[in-house]
Amino acid sequence: MTTETTLPPQGEKLQKILAGAGLGSRREMERWITDGRISVNGSKANLGDRATLADIITVDGRAIKLDAYASGIRRVIAYNKPEGEICSRLDKEGRPTVFDKLPRLKGERWIAIGRLDLNTSGLLLFTNDGELASRLMHPSHAIEREYAVRVMGEITQQKVKNLFDGVELEDGMARFTDIVDSGGTGINHWFHVCVLEGRNREVRRLWESQDLMWTRCWLKSRQHWLKNSGGRNVRRMATTPTLIPKGFQVDSRRQMSEPPGA
Repeated sequence: MTTETTLPPQGEKLQKILAGAGLGSRREMERWITDGRISVNGSKANLGDRATLADIITVDGRAIKLDAYASGIRRVIAYNKPEGEICSRLDKEGRPTVFDKLPRLKGERWIAIGRLDLNTSGLLLFTNDGELASRLMHPSHAIEREYAVRVMGEITQQKVKNLFDGVELEDGMARFTDIVDSGGTGINHWFHVCVLEGRNREVRRLWESQDLMWTRCWLKSRQHWLKNSGGRNVRRMATTPTLIPKGFQVDSRRQMSEPPGA
């Protein structure tokens, strides 16, 4: 979708412009400003500063292009991550990263909407729109993520109830908002579970709190935000579930599109 972004006469908040230009999430851009990495027309920027498309904005002394923000083109890619890839851009150990599989962008970069750990496979979303990424990742929006998990151990109704009611982890209370028994044989059992947060290894730690071990974890679906009409200058938002479609093979990607009539 292509639209023309029109800023108000007084300009837009700097972190929003930078996020919209695909440099990172709005929160990350706020850190860049605080760290003194951003300048506007030769002067160090401060949180709360505004800018227009006519201003010269630099990051670490290098002018950035605002073509992507001005055009209003939002790109979203779904990637079916395999096990063995990390979600960082660079890895000191030289392991493959999910960013290695994405098409190159000019003047902007892909932002991962959430993360999966090394041994988890499943759906990841990437966008060039930092504002979209911020809305998806902020806990206040309660974006649901559904996992298929293979669990090993003695699973009782009380343990399942504990996971649904909530347990205390080292970083606070956590719970599954939905737990569906999907069957299994022997000591291995499959469950489909949902969480509303994206804390580090949250699904694994929830099962481990009940002395159970997950042997495989697969992110099956997540909600993503789509603007109802127009481009990045339109603020009304709606959520829609994104499922891994049949035939969407591991280690492959697909361009997402907005639904008809959006």
